[in-house]
Amino acid sequence: YVCSTWGNNHFKTFDGDVYQFPGVCEYNFVSDCREAYKEFSVHIQRALNSNGHPEIQYILIKIKDIMVYLKPNLVVVDGRIVKTPYYTSGVLIESNEIYTKIYAKLGMTLMWNQQDALMVELDNKFNNHTCGLCGDYNGIQIYNEFINGDTSYNAITYGNMQKISKPSAKCEDPDETQALPSCNEHRDECRKLLTSPAFADCRLRLNLEMYIQACMQDKCACNGKEDSFCLCSTISEYSRQCSHAGGRPGEWRTQNFC
Repeated sequence: YVCSTWGNNHFKTFDGDVYQFPGVCEYNFVSDCREAYKEFSVHIQRALNSNGHPEIQYILIKIKDIMVYLKPNLVVVDGRIVKTPYYTSGVLIESNEIYTKIYAKLGMTLMWNQQDALMVELDNKFNNHTCGLCGDYNGIQIYNEFINGDTSYNAITYGNMQKISKPSAKCEDPDETQALPSCNEHRDECRKLLTSPAFADCRLRLNLEMYIQACMQDKCACNGKEDSFCLCSTISEYSRQCSHAGGRPGEWRTQNFC
């Protein structure tokens, strides 16, 4: 019941598809898409930071009639900056130095590390009712995100379809013809990192191959630079998802690693 995005533009839908989408416009991350009345929506905007790595600049959340705007170390509710913990009609917002969390009584939990990683958990009453980068939450991979009727989409086309149109926005759609490089030379290294003894309790809880693939793409993107963003963001996500699935990752960070 979890959708997430992290690191080098990785996305994992509610139904378990993992893809990369490098867009820097504002996108619908996940919304309630039943026609009459949307109970909630979550929009995100990424940009490259000073190191050239993608980070989430802001998140715009609408829950019933409440608007919440999040930036690192900043929470704005209905146009007013608020101190956390903050509670208003069925919405609790908490934050510390690392995470901002929102709990909404309608059945949504949102967790952002104030940098690259966002996770949204939804009650299964929203099955088949969502749209956005997180997909339709119908329990079936690929359908209807990447295959819809007779049409099939690649990840970039799918991502571009989730753009929020804003007349004043200056942002280019990523090129739909760009194929991802195959990064197989990094497979062994990524496998070793993700199967270290610290993650013994995670092996049976998560789809390991999915994170190995993401790690391989990260290594490719960094062209051999030993950059902690490329190395650590997917391992951090693996660790978060493992905890979320009830696992207990051991201490995998060290003085000189991540």
